[in-house]
Order: sequence, then C-alpha cells, then structure tokens
Amino acid sequence: MDHLGQRLKDVRLKAGLSLRELARQADVSPSLISQIENGKSQPSVATLYSFSRLLNVSVDELFEDREASASDGAAAAERARAVGANGHMDPIHAWQPSEYSNRVSVAHPSHRPHLTMAEGVIWERLAATPEHGVNFMKIAYAPGATSSAGGDLITHDGYEYGYVLAGVVEVTVGDELFVLHAGESLGFDSSIPHTLRNPGTALFEGIWFVHGQRH
Repeated sequence: MDHLGQRLKDVRLKAGLSLRELARQADVSPSLISQIENGKSQPSVATLYSFSRLLNVSVDELFEDREASASDGAAAAERARAVGANGHMDPIHAWQPSEYSNRVSVAHPSHRPHLTMAEGVIWERLAATPEHGVNFMKIAYAPGATSSAGGDLITHDGYEYGYVLAGVVEVTVGDELFVLHAGESLGFDSSIPHTLRNPGTALFEGIWFVHGQRH
C-alpha cells in the first residue's frame, strides 16, 4: 500500500489519462484520486476494481511495479480476459497469470501474496491453482469494513463460496441479507449484485473460494 499511490499515478500517466478523466470514468472525485496518489487515502475494493479495469492492469500490478513488454500479446490477452462482460475486474483475476501454478502449490504464511485495501480489507492468496479463473483466499475485514465504498453492490463473473473462521460478516446478495458467524458458510452467483461488511467489533476472517465461468 505504501507504493500504491505512485504506482497508480505512473500507470495512469502511461495510459494517457488525466487525473480528472480517470475520476470521471471511475465515478469518483478527483480529490479522492489525488489523495490516493499522494498516499493520504486508500481505495475500496470496488474502486480498485474500477481502476484496474480502466487502466487495463491486474489489481496487484497497482501495488507492485511489474515491467512488461508492450509487444507481449499473451499478457495483453490475459488482461483482456480478466475484464468481465459487465466491465468490472473481480477477485477471480486479482493476481497476474504468471503467478499461477502448473501442478502443485504450497504457500507458507510468510510468503503468501496479499493485497491490503481501504478500511482494513485484506486478501491473502492461499494457493496458486492451475486454473486461471480461480482464486483460493483468506480474507479479513476490520470492524466496519466493507467491500465497496458506501456499501454499493458489485458484480463480477463466476461463483463465490465462503466459510467464516472468526467474527461476523454480513453478505448482501441481491435483495437478501445473510449474517454469518464462525463455522457458517455460503455460496452464491457473483453476477448477482453483492457486498460484504463486517458489522461487528472484532476482526472478521474467512476462507473464500472464487471460481469463474470463463476459461
């Protein structure tokens, strides 16, 4: 997160977008982007999705400088596939294709890739799978944290399956609200507008499995 602001600015300028134009396309205020680029604010999960889609990069590329050749057609094709029909980046494609395992993946806690977002939302990748449309993650939400600013519902390709390890989480799926405690689990179609929120006073932790429909 310490380098996110500068990375966002570098990628934005490389894409030829002004701060105001990116703000307009992402439907956020120019001051928010300015604060993020200056390291004074952190984006929500939904805002990160929007930035990655508009700048044609994966979410983790906004956190770490990964130089790639402009002629790398394969990488460009993978990024294009990472954008769903609704135009949103999603947790299925949060990590770059190069980070997928061909056969076996064992991840020590100290070496797991992780993304830290606004309001204390953390995604920690538990294993790199051979399937590019799959992510197996441990997620954590600080008290009061949500997956999108203002609790706006988001959609993306695929299906989500979650198991609560600790704390409590509210999962809104369409018009339904589910309150899950430790030991409870759920699954749902991610194309239905949804959001996650920690309504409690303790940290929420869960195991999340996200499987895409596209291969």
